[in-house]
Amino acid sequence: MTTFCLGISEFGMMGILENVADSLQISIVTAGHLISAYSLGVAIGAPGLILLRRWPMKRLLLMLVTIMCAGNICAALAPSYFMLLCSRFLSGLPHGAFFGAAAIVAERLAPEGKKAQAVAVMVGGMTIANVAGVPVATFLSNTLNWRLAFATVGLCGLAAFLCTRLWVPYISPLPDTGIKGQFRFLRNPGPWLVYSGVFFGQAAVYCWLSYISPIMTQVTHFAQADMTWIMIAVGLGMVIGNAFAGKLADRYPAALVTGIISAIVLVVMPAIYFCSPFKIPSAILAFIAPACLFGIGGPLQYLIVKYAKGGEMLGGAGIQIAFNVSNAVSASIGGMAIRHGLGIASPALIGLPFAAIGAISLLILYRKYPVPANTEQQPPHSPNI
Repeated sequence: MTTFCLGISEFGMMGILENVADSLQISIVTAGHLISAYSLGVAIGAPGLILLRRWPMKRLLLMLVTIMCAGNICAALAPSYFMLLCSRFLSGLPHGAFFGAAAIVAERLAPEGKKAQAVAVMVGGMTIANVAGVPVATFLSNTLNWRLAFATVGLCGLAAFLCTRLWVPYISPLPDTGIKGQFRFLRNPGPWLVYSGVFFGQAAVYCWLSYISPIMTQVTHFAQADMTWIMIAVGLGMVIGNAFAGKLADRYPAALVTGIISAIVLVVMPAIYFCSPFKIPSAILAFIAPACLFGIGGPLQYLIVKYAKGGEMLGGAGIQIAFNVSNAVSASIGGMAIRHGLGIASPALIGLPFAAIGAISLLILYRKYPVPANTEQQPPHSPNI
């Protein structure tokens, strides 16, 4: 439920970007900074986990949900662009930290052979948000007011807080390895290749996805009202891509699975660019590209835990830092391409070098740096309720 709220908070901005820009009388490119502000909050908030490493997992999750609610309620009430920018930053602060902690919880509660799928279920809240939550937010923005989108996230977050308080079992903190111990896993090349795969593999899709609304309305000539069902297609792609890749990652090496998906992106993004004037191919590709996006991200959220022994929460949070810094950078680069006259559809091509680097990183990880043998088989952890 919490990752469902985080999904609306992050991705909902893309579906309502034009409405916010019109309301605040700013350009599309300036409005794109609201996406970057959220990602900056993720990058700054996630490392704070090392200061809270001794907290029980449940208490940590509850605190992070509270911050998420506050940020979105402030966004709904923001009287100016600057205040909305600050609220978006606040909303992003708990994002990476929550995923870092929740990935540990999911893995510790899951039986052997189901751990990647368990993490995929947790991550899947974001994908469901894109099927149900983001289209509703887009609909509310188009028919009533964009502020209702943020207010809805705040209310859903309160429900997530109550459910976490009632039903998530007590799980003891991870063994404290000290501040230096939290970073020790970064001495090895494996985690850096995982982060590279996340950063570059997802940036390739985000260059386009950050500007899906103006591309679909101004190039493909869909009506603004059509953005509701287009965002549903985007969300369905995320759900199916995440679930399918999670199952594959329990059967085959996650690095191989994600490396192949990153290579597929090399074909998908040019197809998006050249098919952008045509409605049916554009709608189909709006499903396929997000499927690749979460087909990469979900398994790597699970995989980093295996490479980050002694710093698991920081490692898991690092995935979200890479994911969201990638989001911010790619949104900025996509905006630069549009601003310099390359065309509104140009961000799809700008992402190609990113896809190539991501695929190479993950395939090197698979070939040269397999998961350490002593992390493959772990006895199941029984939650202490």
